[in-house]
Amino acid sequence: MFRKYAYGWITLGFFLGSLILHWYFGWLSFIEEAQSHGQAPEVASYTNEMLRDTFENWQSEFLQLLWQVLGLAYFLYIGSPSSKENDDRLEAKLDAVLRAVGGDKADFVIEKIDKEYERETGHAPHAHGSDVSRNAGREIEGLAVKA
Repeated sequence: MFRKYAYGWITLGFFLGSLILHWYFGWLSFIEEAQSHGQAPEVASYTNEMLRDTFENWQSEFLQLLWQVLGLAYFLYIGSPSSKENDDRLEAKLDAVLRAVGGDKADFVIEKIDKEYERETGHAPHAHGSDVSRNAGREIEGLAVKA
């Protein structure tokens, strides 16, 4: 189980280690500050201060990073316009090639492929091994398609 999720375990170790050290050195600093004011350190005051500081750090660092990574991955996955820009250009070129060599049946083949891969409606299934993928272009006579 450790080998399969090693990156996660290492990340969790770093996270817990840094959190423990943050609270430990925060406690030492809190004691020093309380003594400099002639007061005894109180655990409740320290806990409130450290929780505030911890969540403030999480807001500015972890949540921002999580949003950037997960948000961008999500939009790439659903196929936002900015993530599909190069794919659309490539598809337009392939459509042009099919029309150039495919003759009358080219539009039928393009429409069939577009429907199968949901080109117009967004996220397409991963169907690299599907019948549509294997047989794409076979309807066009004179087009050399390897079996």
